[in-house]
Amino acid sequence: MKKLKCISYDENLDIIDVESTFTRGLPNLSIVGLANTAIKESIERIKATLLSCDFVFPAKKITINLSPSGIPKKGSHFDLAIAILILLQNEELDDFFVVGELGLDGSIKSTNELFSLLLFLSAKVNHAKVVVPKNIALKASMIPNLEIYGLENLNEAIEFFKEKNYEKFKFLQNHPLFNNPLKINGEIFISNNQFDLDFKDVKGQEKAKKACMIAALGMHNILFEGSPGSGKSMCAKRLVYIMPPQSLSEVLIQNAYMSLNSKECEFAKTRAFRHPHHTSTRASIFGGGAKNAKIGEVALANGGVLFFDEFPHFNKQIIESLREPLEDYKIHISRVNSKTTYETKFSFVAAQNPCPCANLFSKNLSCTCTDNEIKKYKNHISSAVMDRIDLYVAMDEISKDDKASMTSKEMSEKILQGFIFGKKRGQKEFNGKLKDEDLQNFCPLEKDAKETLDLAISRYNLSLRSVNKVLKVSRSIADLQEKEIINKSHILETLSFRIRG
Repeated sequence: MKKLKCISYDENLDIIDVESTFTRGLPNLSIVGLANTAIKESIERIKATLLSCDFVFPAKKITINLSPSGIPKKGSHFDLAIAILILLQNEELDDFFVVGELGLDGSIKSTNELFSLLLFLSAKVNHAKVVVPKNIALKASMIPNLEIYGLENLNEAIEFFKEKNYEKFKFLQNHPLFNNPLKINGEIFISNNQFDLDFKDVKGQEKAKKACMIAALGMHNILFEGSPGSGKSMCAKRLVYIMPPQSLSEVLIQNAYMSLNSKECEFAKTRAFRHPHHTSTRASIFGGGAKNAKIGEVALANGGVLFFDEFPHFNKQIIESLREPLEDYKIHISRVNSKTTYETKFSFVAAQNPCPCANLFSKNLSCTCTDNEIKKYKNHISSAVMDRIDLYVAMDEISKDDKASMTSKEMSEKILQGFIFGKKRGQKEFNGKLKDEDLQNFCPLEKDAKETLDLAISRYNLSLRSVNKVLKVSRSIADLQEKEIINKSHILETLSFRIRG
């Protein structure tokens, strides 16, 4: 039995062993192991390709097994691995991942999903050796954690595996993104020093800036409410530039999701920023499609920021559907031909006016809304959704005396120090995404902080989710001050960012 490796194109991206055996029996080529139609069709394609290359099939029964057999497999990228196992049945094969579709002339071709598969593979396996079609090898070589070898046709594949002339076909990694990476506890992070949008442009709004620092450090959800022109959107759009550096796996997953959205991978230092319009459909935001599960905005925002401007103007169904991705940090999409799960660990940022006419907070303009109109406007967002908001900021009214204070670079440096402080205590998740069972380990309280929290629970009738949100935000505030224990002042500051009534 001979064996090569491939990777499945499903929600788990499992490693698949492609195995071959040649046994006595009627000459036949069969593929087993829950292969879909595209893989079954490869039998005739591979036969035609090998015959066109003057290969003589042995008078034996050839069985190709895709293991583990209990996992459904799909995609034509298994072609190359299967063909090599048949061609080189008597050769000793080294441990390689092999992906690529075969043309009838023996050429090795790429597929639409191949680059995203490589990105996921890089996040899943350390230093994997991968044979890919030559036309994507240069691009694939930019992916860290992979050794890429590019082959143009089956003749080169035979030379590669038979003569073991690996260096001839190797593509060296050369991408400036991965020069001088930041290392924290042995883990690699990609530092961002680009501030295309800067907080120095935001005049005044000191409380909003502090909330942005807290949200950026802990990847918390935040709601800005204020009059038009007060700086809600400005703050939201600048948030992504001050967030902590991305880990290597975060960069890879972000680009894999971009690839699934048919976008060119950029390996950007900044985190993802998605800003769907309030007229967007539910399928475009959460993903969907008629038959196949396509990626949506909530998954594309993974690891970054999802910004809803004019929050109450979004469709009610869309707002309510945010509950699961904001709570479980995953989105499940089920369609006729596919079921897919995407990660949704992002900072949800929303902005809204205080009332339909937008003048409720204004000192100079009169609000023309009735109480019922304001109530209807506010009730468009349910309390269940509001309970998932970590930080609420009522924006100050603009004044001619307002001045710029901190720059994005200064804010980013403070956030980085807090981020490193959190990593040194062994915490892997962002504070805002901590599991409830981890709060006891990472959110220790001083005695007076515990008493203050207990008082707030009884006074404001906080739900269990709200209590956990308070602890998570307090953890981020303490990290900004590099304090290991959460004290009373941290709890009080967190409560000042909670929405009232």
